[in-house]
Amino acid sequence: MKLSTIARQHWAALRTLLVLTAITGLIYPALVWAVAQLPGLQHRADGSIVEVQGKAVGSSLIGQLFTDADGNPLPQYLQPRPSMAGDGYDPLATSASNLGPESIVDSADKPSLLTLVCTRSLEVGELNAADGARPFCTSDGMGAVLSVLGPRDARGNVVHPTQVISVNQPCATTTEPFLATYAGARVHCNDGQDFSHGQLVAVEGAAVDPQVPADAVTASGSGLDPDISPAYADLQVNRVAAARGLSADQVRHIIAENTTGRALGFMGEPAVNVLGVNVDLDELTSGG
Repeated sequence: MKLSTIARQHWAALRTLLVLTAITGLIYPALVWAVAQLPGLQHRADGSIVEVQGKAVGSSLIGQLFTDADGNPLPQYLQPRPSMAGDGYDPLATSASNLGPESIVDSADKPSLLTLVCTRSLEVGELNAADGARPFCTSDGMGAVLSVLGPRDARGNVVHPTQVISVNQPCATTTEPFLATYAGARVHCNDGQDFSHGQLVAVEGAAVDPQVPADAVTASGSGLDPDISPAYADLQVNRVAAARGLSADQVRHIIAENTTGRALGFMGEPAVNVLGVNVDLDELTSGG
């Protein structure tokens, strides 16, 4: 191949590189940035930052914790839903727990999703002076799950239980199982024996209509959800009002101002922005 041909090919390749670099590395990013600065888009493009007296306090699109140095919820603030992102609402560790509806048996080093939900429900109920009981949960915040052992029928169901174990209630911490008997057999606490060959039975219990909403006890897929349901916000009204010396109606009015409806009137569910409510509460009680 002639030297001149090689030179032309390399010059063409260099020109292509320079043109594509200019288009994809300069022109296109500049165009996207310019469009993002249009009225109505700029705030979102800049991160939807919320400022108070010129100081950034967070983003309306990313949740954050409202806790003290020991991780305890601050009673004067609306609390968000649980987060599994890092230590909670860490944008650099956005994630979910990856636990699904079949996660009902605790392991030695990790609680099941059911027990997490049960424990959170009791904690939310205690914080807000509400009943934290919910279906398939024991009174001490564990998953109400039995391992039933005995002869089985053709479908694999135990017909005559010979032994029943409350799998999520260790004998070391439980004096009495959540259920005394099941199908005529006495229920025992979990003494560490192998119960994997038993039939797992989740017991619904009497708390079929829990006061604590689902979003108060379950984390979002991203771990960064900035919103909660109106039902969870309403559950917290009396606590926040008492902590700030406000009336419940004042708190409800602020919540209503920070509530968005369904997108286009039919997509999704109404949502309350936690940061927006807490910023407005601070401005009201500080006289701002």
